[in-house]
Amino acid sequence: MVHGVRIFSKSIVVLGLRMLGSVALSFMGLFALTPGTAMAIEEPKFQVLLAEGPFEHRLYKGFVVAETELAGDFDSASRNGFRRVAGYIFGDNLAPTGESRKIAMTAPVTVEPKEEGWRLHFVMPSQEGLATLPKPNNPEVKIREVPAHEVASVRFSGWTTEAAINEQTEKLREWIKARGLVEQGPAQVARYNDPFTLPWRRRNEILIPVQKGD
Repeated sequence: MVHGVRIFSKSIVVLGLRMLGSVALSFMGLFALTPGTAMAIEEPKFQVLLAEGPFEHRLYKGFVVAETELAGDFDSASRNGFRRVAGYIFGDNLAPTGESRKIAMTAPVTVEPKEEGWRLHFVMPSQEGLATLPKPNNPEVKIREVPAHEVASVRFSGWTTEAAINEQTEKLREWIKARGLVEQGPAQVARYNDPFTLPWRRRNEILIPVQKGD
């Protein structure tokens, strides 16, 4: 525990071989990609305030997310959470017209620890807003507006295992402290690739909300 932030210490093997079943098929249905490509064209917009090797201090514009909260370990929460939110963007929703509609996929898919489990979210396309997005049919999927905020990030490849997440999170926390920044929330795991991407070509990030220190 650092400043009230829980370090990932659960059994974590994320979107690996155990996910190359129904979730992998969901990815294939969302977008036709070859291995090694990012999961989607659009990513949340941000300004890089400082870049040093794999580390960045970013200022994100506000965006809207579709999210769900789950109990259990990180692996099962990632699989079940992905299915739940993917169902929403596939069309398990109700638009003001009375019909359902599909929503474009974006990257990354992000997971963060909560007090009693995990929260997984997809960022909605930039042209969407609270007023335009259809209502989820599943009450466990929520739509939330995230205001502009600063984030420290570290990029790494490979699988998002427990050891890799803990190692990269500690490296990022050391960099945050050395740059005079202050953590403002839990570490998030952001993943940008489909399950078929080879480990050394994968793009993963740890994201920690920050602000400048006094």
